Amino acid sequence: MFGFVPKTEIPVLADVAELEAEFAQLHLTAMDHEAALALGEDLIRRSRAKGWPMAVSVKIGDHEVFHVALPGAKPINDNWIRRKRNLVELTGEPSFLVGQRLAAQGKTIEDLNLSEVDFAPAGGGYPLIVDDVVVGSVIVSGVPQEDDHALAVEALRALVGK
Repeated sequence: MFGFVPKTEIPVLADVAELEAEFAQLHLTAMDHEAALALGEDLIRRSRAKGWPMAVSVKIGDHEVFHVALPGAKPINDNWIRRKRNLVELTGEPSFLVGQRLAAQGKTIEDLNLSEVDFAPAGGGYPLIVDDVVVGSVIVSGVPQEDDHALAVEALRALVGK
């Protein structure tokens, strides 16, 4: 049938309550350009150590202060970054948490009246929150979504000292 686009089902990969608890622990005390650059560099170091072909972006306000694509990353990773960032900026939550919440409810991104063209409920997008205010985001793309998410969390935990 012309014009029919099936909804993409989201696989359940993680426990939503655990993701919510993790998110609550990863709020920052400060974030500026230097910290954003350090976060991006840390993610690149971690990616190289794992041999992962990552694209990494860190944004503060409306300014993308860090963007690197390691060897092996593909141009499509930049599109994933854009789509994950759109979801993070809209919801103020990690993209993996939003996706896993939808999966647990048997819903898709379309159930939020959003399009997969512009929003990705997949792991790797994380808001940067200072004093309960979203001040930016960190987005990674290049490996399976649960690994994208774990990499971002690992670097944020190091940044907050947890």
